Amino acid sequence: MNYVRTAILLAGLTALFMAVGYLIGGPTGALIALVVAAGMNLFSYWKSDKMVLSMYGAHQVDEQSAPDLVRLVRELATRAGLPMPKVFIMDDAQPNAFATGRNPENAAVAVTTGLLNTLSRDEVGGVIAHELAHIKNHDTLIMTITATIAGAISMLAQFGMFFGGNRDNQGFGIIGTLAMVILAPIAAMLVQMAISRTREYSADRLGAMIQGTPAPLMSGLVKISGAAHQIENATAEQNPATAHMFIVNPLIGGHGWDNLFATHPSTENRIAALQQLASQMGVGGGFGSAPRRPAAPPVSGGSPWGVRRGGPWG
Repeated sequence: MNYVRTAILLAGLTALFMAVGYLIGGPTGALIALVVAAGMNLFSYWKSDKMVLSMYGAHQVDEQSAPDLVRLVRELATRAGLPMPKVFIMDDAQPNAFATGRNPENAAVAVTTGLLNTLSRDEVGGVIAHELAHIKNHDTLIMTITATIAGAISMLAQFGMFFGGNRDNQGFGIIGTLAMVILAPIAAMLVQMAISRTREYSADRLGAMIQGTPAPLMSGLVKISGAAHQIENATAEQNPATAHMFIVNPLIGGHGWDNLFATHPSTENRIAALQQLASQMGVGGGFGSAPRRPAAPPVSGGSPWGVRRGGPWG
């Protein structure tokens, strides 16, 4: 069902993009919009992973520089039936993680030093299994495409504002142009967020199945969510369009109400879904009632990974 919903939302986003092109330049504008979208998606397909990793200052690690982390990723990738992805660490105090890459053969998993210093080994495993689920589901490519099309819609809407829209289309005029400029980017953002929320639920479920139990991911989500809204991720704040990539919204104040304007489902709803999965798996959920969001745990001390801000990869 999630795949059907994602396909419908992607089709709607594409149709919206074509509609904006038509309002600007009629049938020719719609065709140009399609060509531009194809070009942007082609560029994103090949280069988006390198761009976002560079943006966050991520650096690749191996079994010499981060042996425990790389071994954990390899173990979970084997369980998931995936090729070994590249592993990156971002020197950031906020606990968080994301996956990127156009396909499983060209994928990467990136985690912050804050994540390694805050979560237990099992909880880090739950987070990595979630990111591997995104890779297995090809979500990294889907989200790149949606972000590209949504950005192009905003760009076209601004273009239409300057050039007044399609003058041959007398049914719209000024009102149509204003509606296009204001409503089209909002609609694109809503569709992009809806796709992101849909994919997070699927990755939570598959990630828990890869690890064999939902409990570590559940407790990891509570810790990350509690800290992410208190510890700033400066790069994410400067580039909010990348927020949907992370396991938890990295933006300060981006609290997870499950509504139209949320990039992620609420932590409470994600945990409720994982508790239901735990019952189905017969492994126990690790929580009694709905968990309370704790205060952000300290970022220093007690890490099993030996990772510290300003360490050999900082």
